Amino acid sequence: MVNRTRGWAPVRFLAAASLAAAAFAGCTSNHGPGASPEKVPDSEHITVWISDVLPDRVVRMQALAADFTAATGLRAQLVSVPEHTFNQTLNSSAAAGNLPDVIGGISLGDVRALAVGKHVSAEANAGVVRTLGERTWSRRSLELTRDGGRQLAVPAASWQQVLYYRKDLFAKAGLAAPTTYARIRAAAEKLHRPGLAGFVAANTVGQAFTRQSFEHIAQGNGCELVDARRVITFDSPECAGALGFYSDMLRNYSVPGIQDPGTVRNAYFSGSVAMAVWPTLLLDELAGMRADARPSCPGCNLDPGFLARTTGVVAGIQGSGGHRPALFGDISSWAITNDSDTDRAKKFVEYVLSEGYTDWLSVAPEERLPVRAGTAANPSEYADAWRAMPVGVGRRDTLGRFYSAEVLSVLLQGVNDLRHWGILEGQGDLAGAAMADAAIAQAVADVSAGTADPRAAAAKAARSLRITLRTMND
Repeated sequence: MVNRTRGWAPVRFLAAASLAAAAFAGCTSNHGPGASPEKVPDSEHITVWISDVLPDRVVRMQALAADFTAATGLRAQLVSVPEHTFNQTLNSSAAAGNLPDVIGGISLGDVRALAVGKHVSAEANAGVVRTLGERTWSRRSLELTRDGGRQLAVPAASWQQVLYYRKDLFAKAGLAAPTTYARIRAAAEKLHRPGLAGFVAANTVGQAFTRQSFEHIAQGNGCELVDARRVITFDSPECAGALGFYSDMLRNYSVPGIQDPGTVRNAYFSGSVAMAVWPTLLLDELAGMRADARPSCPGCNLDPGFLARTTGVVAGIQGSGGHRPALFGDISSWAITNDSDTDRAKKFVEYVLSEGYTDWLSVAPEERLPVRAGTAANPSEYADAWRAMPVGVGRRDTLGRFYSAEVLSVLLQGVNDLRHWGILEGQGDLAGAAMADAAIAQAVADVSAGTADPRAAAAKAARSLRITLRTMND
């Protein structure tokens, strides 16, 4: 099965893609992954790293760069840097004094890595936001890309973790949308039977996808990683309660065995699951728009869009211990480095987030939900354009053909409620370090397997996170 590059989401299979992208010598360097890409010495160039590595996406980005040149007279040399080699490439390039002017399409974790290394020009990034109009951005996207008053990057798009559910089955059973722990459990209890699992989500040890899926569920129960005083709080009753709920769903109402991104997706695609946790990146596949990952449910062969039309999405979920629904996701950003030709770098990022914004979003609409809904003159310009963008590979059509206006509105509004452990509490450096710590995924796996109770698993994970915090402080 061929998979695509998807932000820093849990389904990154990049090695073959990065080799293919290297064939585009006109816009990528000849260096292999992890090497230090060279800047072009010509003063009319700026060097831009991009996370796009698949050939069709590189071509689209090359066209966007050509449009930028036509509009400004400046040229941008694009260098594809696969996500899985980003830190290595960043470190080697910084050591060689070869940082690019702009780095694009990077996750919140990568933004924090840049900031820790003192490689970002917060002033230049803030200048782009001011020029285009701060109020045209989702406030939450700006909060997640700031550290205090410093604008670490310019937010461009989001992807979100959502709960997909079979709204046709829910309607037939007289069930309300699964927006709370109580409603999810009630639906799982009523719908779970031979041939139909009530709920499926990840529980694989060591995978980011497990932590992300659990974080989506846990935040709505008031479970936080750390507080503003830099105190680890993962051993709280709220986190233990979230672990208990998550494991209850997996042990009693799910597909047996270890679940990872592929098995969760395949189970929902087969029509044998009523609810599944997966990112918004699933939208085009769910609509049958990709030949390499199509639904296989009864009736899907005759009607590839059947599953999409009978699927509802829930963004924010609230637990009994939470005060508000919460939604996990990530922001894809552009960052101007402190080694940049600042004026030219700002012009490029301003172009990508304005005249070139719809072109950039359209490269992968299912994983690039706009964080700028529009401009001051036309507040819904980019959101409206996103709704009409075709998705898919080979067979292409708009998301609106398969998903209701309500579903698309839920997704577009989701960025306003997006949360990410630690960042909003001012502990983004710890949050970044925790992403590499398998303690939370281990806790999920242990409780799901019945080898630990929720409170003990939460306490064990908290101890591991405290060691991480002490190491950072030393």
